[in-house]
Amino acid sequence: MSGERSRGLLELTRPVNAVAAGMLTFIGAFVAGGLDASVAVAAAVGATVLATAAGNAMNDYFDREIDRINEPDRPIPRGAVTPRAALWFSVLLFGGAVVFALALPFVAIAIAVVNLIALVAYTELFKGLPGVGNLVVGYLGGSTFLFGAAAVGRITEAVVVLFALAALSTVAREIVKDVEDVAGDRREGLHTLPIAIGKRPALWLAAGLLAIALLASPLPYLQATFGWPYLAVVAIADLVMAVAAVESFSDPTAGQEHLSYAMFLAGGAFVVGRLAVAL
Repeated sequence: MSGERSRGLLELTRPVNAVAAGMLTFIGAFVAGGLDASVAVAAAVGATVLATAAGNAMNDYFDREIDRINEPDRPIPRGAVTPRAALWFSVLLFGGAVVFALALPFVAIAIAVVNLIALVAYTELFKGLPGVGNLVVGYLGGSTFLFGAAAVGRITEAVVVLFALAALSTVAREIVKDVEDVAGDRREGLHTLPIAIGKRPALWLAAGLLAIALLASPLPYLQATFGWPYLAVVAIADLVMAVAAVESFSDPTAGQEHLSYAMFLAGGAFVVGRLAVAL
């Protein structure tokens, strides 16, 4: 295999994105207090990384014609990887994810199956439907935490709140990203939410979803699941999220980037909260 082709296959997986998804699964297991089940945690993280990589490769396969115009430097448009090779590589990665997932409890396997179907269906069926694609991506983002907790058999209230916060903020960020990409999406004939209802209404919808997430964020503290260290860190995350929501109306690019930072801060708040309980 040539160096260019190897590099192209690696690029298809979006390795940073895939590893980040694995970290979220690890956080889900940690927040659930299940790191004593090290084999299950490792299998869940491995399944998440491979499934995310497979989904990214499959997305490039289905988007290859659009990428020839919008992203000509991606592996398929520039000729580093053939569409057929990308498809088979994706199938291989999905197969590896399935092998890891089969070592997990039934609930985790069920989540993995739903996620696999959603990943495959997203690009071909849901991506062009106004709002539906955003919801699917939001669910997938939040479900990494649920998957990690299910892998160790401990889906706690804190993990459910973390899932909800991640899902809501991811949907909001995806809407803002669609606002940013309106010109290119309209040229390619895509029917995203901002194109369907307008940029400003879409941004207000994103802001409303973020408001729900902000209101829900103190729940683990109010329910006495976590103490003040959690509340202190999540308050910072909430502030960044609120600023990003306002910023999105004038600069969608900066807004969605800062929303990403806020989401990682929120995940960190749950880690801090769990550590404080354990110490």
